[in-house]
Amino acid sequence: MSQLQDNSAPPTGQGVMIGVLDEADFARETGASPAVMADLARYRDVLAEWNEVMNLVGPATIATYWNRHAWDSAQLLKLAPEALRWADLGAGAGLPGVVLAIMGKGREGFHVHLVESMAKRCRFLSEVVGQLGLPATVHNERAENLDLAVDIVTARACAPMARLLGYARPYFKAGAQGLFLKGQDVASELDEAARSWDFEAETLPSLSDPRGQIVRVRRLGRGRKV
Repeated sequence: MSQLQDNSAPPTGQGVMIGVLDEADFARETGASPAVMADLARYRDVLAEWNEVMNLVGPATIATYWNRHAWDSAQLLKLAPEALRWADLGAGAGLPGVVLAIMGKGREGFHVHLVESMAKRCRFLSEVVGQLGLPATVHNERAENLDLAVDIVTARACAPMARLLGYARPYFKAGAQGLFLKGQDVASELDEAARSWDFEAETLPSLSDPRGQIVRVRRLGRGRKV
């Protein structure tokens, strides 16, 4: 049986600012160094350049990059501050994986596996990893076909929870926990996933969007026959 805890509301009496306005806000909220900020700005520029010829992110979201993409991704580090090994499934534009790799650059043992089945998106990811010298490996492979031992498996805009848990199953078997960035329809996704999976999860409020949720999956058991 799935166990789901809803922590979507902030604690009573605590003011929680949702979102960052700009680069300065991001630096203040994360404590990122000037070198990290420079890498994040360079990533934004490369993303915008490639986005003109490849569908990586919605064009309008480049203008809100610091909140919509950088902060949305970086907030995961607050939920797993000790994690060193990450896998980003369906990495696509590198969100959240590239941002995590930038934030963890220079931290001993930190590494992000960027898992993406589309070759052209892997070319983009490899370009970013190479230009910025990131602690990351690009895997042009289907997520469920890899056997990677990581601390955290994550994904954003990859698939509904029922399918996503199937993709992530090998990582959970190797000891990972999950942190999945989701939108406002996450409750229905979790209900659907509970029909075919035995898992323990909780939902947490996103710090970048009041409509967003983060699903932390602590345990994923065997799939159910339906």
